[in-house]
Amino acid sequence: MTETPASGATIEIRGLSKEFGTFRAVDDVSFDVHPGRITGFLGPNGAGKTTTLRMILGLVRPTAGTATIGGRPYAAIHQPLRTVGAALEATSFHPGRSGRDHLRVLADTAGIPTTRVDELLELTGIPAAARKRAGEYSMGMRQRLGLSAALLGDPQVLLLDEPANGLDPEGIRWLRGFLRSLADSGKTILVSSHLLQEVEQTVDDVVIISNGRLVRSGAIAELHGPPTSLVRTSEPNRLIGALRVSDIEADLAADDPTAVIAVTEDLRLVGDVAHRSGLPVWQLNHRASDLESVYFELTEGTNRNLGATADASSPAPTEGADR
Repeated sequence: MTETPASGATIEIRGLSKEFGTFRAVDDVSFDVHPGRITGFLGPNGAGKTTTLRMILGLVRPTAGTATIGGRPYAAIHQPLRTVGAALEATSFHPGRSGRDHLRVLADTAGIPTTRVDELLELTGIPAAARKRAGEYSMGMRQRLGLSAALLGDPQVLLLDEPANGLDPEGIRWLRGFLRSLADSGKTILVSSHLLQEVEQTVDDVVIISNGRLVRSGAIAELHGPPTSLVRTSEPNRLIGALRVSDIEADLAADDPTAVIAVTEDLRLVGDVAHRSGLPVWQLNHRASDLESVYFELTEGTNRNLGATADASSPAPTEGADR
């Protein structure tokens, strides 16, 4: 029976852990990745991201917990290339083989027609380089070739590890639109990245891990918290009291003793409260909480000492320390 589903399948991670000797690379991690959405997988170097991706793909055996795609572990999926596409490394090809031949070999092993190879070379923007040796590709071109390979079987699910590495600004913009079109078609997309500003413009959901543990997951809009406003005045404590009387939650800003953070986006309301209280307003504007500030707030000071990695106790290269 051939599996050629058009839409995505949910990735379910439950209590996933991995130990390399005495080193716990991933520690009881649970989250879901849903169809039709792009999920950003974030964390410092050594946090456990790549190890988690490898466990999803069956390349690393979990110490505990499960990772399933559409309710099944990767090893139980018939014709996996048609269900899951993955690009974990930008160097997983023969350097002396052309980009087109690399894709043709992969396609032949999965019974995929050559026409699909040419279609993907066009879609990913490398038709002119298709006959050039892959070993001569730039990093950006390697990323596009890896993405082409991941998409060969028109899979339900895409797992991409740092896909924007090596891309120029135009390439990053192209990748953003390309992934959005795939998600809009119903595919499930999990993207590991360290480019926080780009992630913020691309993803719908985020999963953040640090020191092998999950520290936050959910919609990116929810991660930012409720909308807030910043107002600076001569007597911030008095303003806080007046705002609270008006049922507006408020508190001093952590980094400015003259600033008040009010949990509302209604600037007119905040200004009216200050005016009625006879307080001058030196500054009044919406306060955005960007992904970068939230990310560092969650992960700073929690990353383990990377001097001791899993490499020393790992039985195979595929089970080395995470990036």
